[in-house]
Amino acid sequence: MSYDVYGVGNAIMDLQVQCDDAVLDAIGVEKGIMTLSEEAQQKHVLDKLSDHPVNQCSGGSAANTIVGIADFGGKAAYACKVGGDDFGKQYLDEMRRLGIAIEVPSSQGQTGSCVVLITPDAQRTMLTHLGVSASLGPDDISASEIGKAKYVYIEGYLFTGDSTRDAALKAIELAKAQGVKVALTVSDPFLIDLFRDQFIELIEGPVDLLFCNEQEARALTGFDDPVDCAHAIHKHTENVALTLGGNGSILMHEGEVIAVESVPVQAVDTTGAGDMYAAGVLYGITNGLSWQQAGHLGSHAAAQIVSRLGARLPNSYTAEEIRALLS
Repeated sequence: MSYDVYGVGNAIMDLQVQCDDAVLDAIGVEKGIMTLSEEAQQKHVLDKLSDHPVNQCSGGSAANTIVGIADFGGKAAYACKVGGDDFGKQYLDEMRRLGIAIEVPSSQGQTGSCVVLITPDAQRTMLTHLGVSASLGPDDISASEIGKAKYVYIEGYLFTGDSTRDAALKAIELAKAQGVKVALTVSDPFLIDLFRDQFIELIEGPVDLLFCNEQEARALTGFDDPVDCAHAIHKHTENVALTLGGNGSILMHEGEVIAVESVPVQAVDTTGAGDMYAAGVLYGITNGLSWQQAGHLGSHAAAQIVSRLGARLPNSYTAEEIRALLS
């Protein structure tokens, strides 16, 4: 079996909770960002939310993108690590039901979890306990599986740990050795503060496609205007996908600025919007769509996600439905 995309990332069970800003203040977290937490802190937060309904879904940034590719009818594989607990079994079952190739070694310990706090303004604040995801390493990356893919997709969150960073770098090395293209998503603005030099090195080197948002692009380049940011990044990497929230996105390909409009929607939850945009773009460019069409598909996918709770599309898409969206 060949793959459109081989993803490498964290395996995180998302626990989505709708709440107001007062809950964030009570827990003591900064709104709108992702914070790494320890197991005891995660339990404390969940105890504070015991009177709120919780929606469970297998997640992780790259995992959301891989699921989106599968929902569009693409072929995908995912490298990650889960524990032998109930969350781990649920995670693998969900991914396999979608037709995603996912084989992980048996691990002791807890599967990672992310409490996603969603406020009425559709902002999401995340508290992430990585669990055994933090032990993903180079030995968990399969050279033969990568060789079957058109693209390897790496999430930036992997660079927060030594072992997971080494896994990401191993996947990139194996991809380039086999003629497989590399896509990297920055994942979060705070990562630029911590790993800017390493990201710049990757962008100027093996990365063929960079996904980032407006805030991340400004942090990377020092420019304010998003088109200037896109041009600056495109000087070093072949392709750029820069999302602008409600203002759509910019794609850079072969020196051309491709403006993609947003799809108007009432925002409920922004969790996974960027991940699903990446899914549309990656599915499109690996399945014969133009870059403009791939961007349109990404916008439609992101709008579907923003208009509902959680990071999953409401249904899978047929080729005919994709063509209808693009028309």
